[in-house]
Amino acid sequence: MLELKNITKEYRTGDQVVQALKGINLKFRSNEFVSILGQSGSGKTTLLNIIGGLDRYTEGDLLINDRSTKEYKDRDWDTYRNHSVGFIFQSYNLIPHQSVLSNVELALTLSGVSKDERRERAREVLEKVGLKDHVTKRPSQLSGGQMQRVAIARALINDPEILLADEPTGALDSETSLQIMALLQEIAADRLVIMVTHNPQLAEDYSTRIIKVLDGEIISDSNPASEIEIRDSKILKNDKTFMSFFTALSLSFNNLLTKKGRTLLTAFAGSIGIIGIALIMSLSNGVQNYIARIEEDTLSSYPLTIEESTLDMGMIMGALMGVNTEELDEVEEGEVAGTPIMTDVLATLASRKDSNNLTAFKEFLEEDAAVQENINAIQYSYNIPINIFNENGVDGVVQVNPSNVMNAIGMGQAMDAQTSNPLQSAMGGGGMMGASGVDSWKELLNNQELLESQYDTVSGRWPESFNEVILIVDENNRVSDYMLYSLGLLSQEELSESFQSILEGKDYELSDIPTYSNEELLGMTFKLVLNTDLYEKENNLWANRSDDQAFVDEVVANGEDMEIVGIMRPNPEAVTTGETGSIGYTSLLKEHIMQAVNGSEIVEEQINNPEINVFTGLEFPENANEEFDFAALSDEERAYMATLSEVELAELLNTYQDNFNATYESNLATLAAVDEEKPSAINLYAKDFETKDNLEAIISDYNTRETDAGRDENVITYSDLVGTIMSSVTSIINIISYVLIAFVGVSLVVSSIMIGIITYISVLERTKEIGILRSVGASKRDISRVFNAETFIIGLFSGLLGIGITALLNIPISVIIKNMTGISGIASLPIEGAAFLVLVSLVLTVIAGLIPARMAAKKDPVEALRSE
Repeated sequence: MLELKNITKEYRTGDQVVQALKGINLKFRSNEFVSILGQSGSGKTTLLNIIGGLDRYTEGDLLINDRSTKEYKDRDWDTYRNHSVGFIFQSYNLIPHQSVLSNVELALTLSGVSKDERRERAREVLEKVGLKDHVTKRPSQLSGGQMQRVAIARALINDPEILLADEPTGALDSETSLQIMALLQEIAADRLVIMVTHNPQLAEDYSTRIIKVLDGEIISDSNPASEIEIRDSKILKNDKTFMSFFTALSLSFNNLLTKKGRTLLTAFAGSIGIIGIALIMSLSNGVQNYIARIEEDTLSSYPLTIEESTLDMGMIMGALMGVNTEELDEVEEGEVAGTPIMTDVLATLASRKDSNNLTAFKEFLEEDAAVQENINAIQYSYNIPINIFNENGVDGVVQVNPSNVMNAIGMGQAMDAQTSNPLQSAMGGGGMMGASGVDSWKELLNNQELLESQYDTVSGRWPESFNEVILIVDENNRVSDYMLYSLGLLSQEELSESFQSILEGKDYELSDIPTYSNEELLGMTFKLVLNTDLYEKENNLWANRSDDQAFVDEVVANGEDMEIVGIMRPNPEAVTTGETGSIGYTSLLKEHIMQAVNGSEIVEEQINNPEINVFTGLEFPENANEEFDFAALSDEERAYMATLSEVELAELLNTYQDNFNATYESNLATLAAVDEEKPSAINLYAKDFETKDNLEAIISDYNTRETDAGRDENVITYSDLVGTIMSSVTSIINIISYVLIAFVGVSLVVSSIMIGIITYISVLERTKEIGILRSVGASKRDISRVFNAETFIIGLFSGLLGIGITALLNIPISVIIKNMTGISGIASLPIEGAAFLVLVSLVLTVIAGLIPARMAAKKDPVEALRSE
């Protein structure tokens, strides 16, 4: 079973060598009570430690089951101590932060025994040693004799073949010593008990064999074992040991609970860096979310726009800023040279004006599935004027859209200079319809879900047909008086008179702006007038009757009704909305106008006779804009002109002049006749900036494909008003966040170093516990696992504490920022960010504890057991 052959043990201190054991030869039976007697320093404890596998011999051999231990590895010694050997120490060596039950079942946890079986066996062995009623107590609550009984129970729990007792009665009184010796004698009936003692009387009374040691040598053996007895001995168990991570967590958790204050302070110190980074992430995430809301809502106002004719505004701005002036020659001293700023602008205009084939691109958009996945809406614009009148305005018949309000204050000509008014070109100038105007009616996006997210319904409902519109008020349920003048609810004549009074230096007075009930505005009707409605056929020619007020009034009266069916205001949660203070109509209205115009008699006549001008009855000139040449007239034409009056001659000349300037295309444009497949502009409303980038990539791929196919005329140029700005803002925020996180990250490194130091202190404090664990069979890896579990707990607690404190701090931070900026919920930590930071805390603390854990694993178990 167990045999020592010529065992020698030497201790080296510098150049000095001390021999603790000198050629020890011993054989042990499988069941006997052996007492090793000797004075202090004689080597008896060293001999016991070598037998128990805690210490290593220098020379000789220890045979276990006739197998040499010279080739034993650490794992083999751990298994031997756990399954075959039980230790009883003079100083008990119980783990103070564990209960009696937990101390006893510790060895079983290394054997892989289930929890229920561990508890049952531990209670049985505690009952055997008389401690049935003390299982929940801590070692500090027991007497010396009771603690030694716990140590005996721990030694017996794994049913070892060998029980090693080192001065088991050394710290006990006489009565308790006798009780312990009787218990050991009983145990020795079916196993090998080896006891080290300096009390010869106890050895004589209870032992079956006494071995005396002096100066590291055996001087006597009262009952040496024979070869036959050794062969008949039991075979020692050789199962593997393993400490689960859960057991390591339990040991470390109980240890940390005994030092709650220090654990809490350590966790808080470790959480400071987490708190800093979490706060930065909260603010960054909140700002990013706010920007995301701005992006989505702003994209409803500032889409990707592809126009029929576009200019590269970036190139024009670069020319205006003189970015190319570095290429100019140096000016000699005494001279002043001009810088070609305007020259570059004109050159840019000439070279960078692009014409987009929107017909081909529209077809591509409607067929490409990827486009549909990345857009909220597509809006096709056409050169179609929305001519709206209010025949019941305070001034009578009022042109609502395009609005004439700016004319009332003398700014019509200024508006002409800045805008291209479709009414003015459509109606040929002059008269009621020829005044400059600004569109106050706006087309709504063709995405009902997006609209409902941006607007709240004040009253009524959303439009469902072409002749239904909504009034869009601001967040305070207000519209500008400009809109009220445009709608004919306030007098434009009074406004004009007041403006004139100001010019003349007179006092002026305007009526108070009234308040309207929702009921008054809902159901309000207007008249839709088409460009083609203002032409009348006379003598087979179509004449513009917009100068005839009576004719216009009749056209208005016969126009189709448009009705306000809803009042909407911006959703307070929406950062921006498409339009406020306007009338909103759906794309159904433009579709209706296109169909009505294209189906009108005048347009059909012009389309069916593309070479004849329906306004003059003459053929379109081959070269438009030629000057009228009187010399080219025939004699008959000159004779006819001579018979005309001055008025008739003037009208005839105007007709000829109009015909010389006209083209087939310009006539259709005047009538607002357009092809649905040929939009003048396309607006792409992306879902967010990511999908906007996707759209830009799709357009780029489209351009590449068309170029590769030799269709350069189909290449698309587009403008993006808000993209560059918002992308720059996002980049700046990210850069600031990364810089701040880098600074705060230093505190994480510092806290990790601190946790490493604290773990090292814990190793020093738990040195005896390390020895106890090694004595019951814990491997070096198990010891590392215990301290890694401790840093794991601290790291987890630090991370969770940091996230919890951050969540609490985010509340007042958000309140402060809202009071300062009006933006709510700006500090919000994302769940994935919180989980990531907890993981970072775990990883850093575990890494910081690796070195102390490795140091703990390398500690000599014998030295560890001697520490206090």
